[in-house]
Amino acid sequence: MSEDLKENVPAPEVEKTRYSDEELAEFKLIINDKLEKARKEYNTLRKVIMHNGSNDIEDTTPSFKTVEDDGAYQLSKEEASQLAQRQYKFIQNLEAALVRIENKTYGVCRVTGKLIPKERLRLVPHATLTVEAKEMLAKKGRN
Repeated sequence: MSEDLKENVPAPEVEKTRYSDEELAEFKLIINDKLEKARKEYNTLRKVIMHNGSNDIEDTTPSFKTVEDDGAYQLSKEEASQLAQRQYKFIQNLEAALVRIENKTYGVCRVTGKLIPKERLRLVPHATLTVEAKEMLAKKGRN
């Protein structure tokens, strides 16, 4: 091949095996922002469950409720408890993502070893699977 032709041939693309430090820093900001919001929401839900709110009329309200109202009150406490559990798990997943950033393994699919697309990580920053791997696992689960 002549030298002129070699210049026009693009070099073969090397598939990235991890995100750059700059890209990881961007994801770290996203995760820390979500983590801060998640912790605030978790603490709010815990206050609802523990009924540690203010010392206003809210503290005396249950004594005036009818049995029907009390059932609705319990349901809302149960719902808050379930939401708090989900929020706690979300916080744990975000914290694990921060560890992966420190280890420089963040954004690598745990099944395929390929990079999870940035768009997915921006929407679901704690993702550990590509969409393809997730679908593949879901199909295996159905069989």
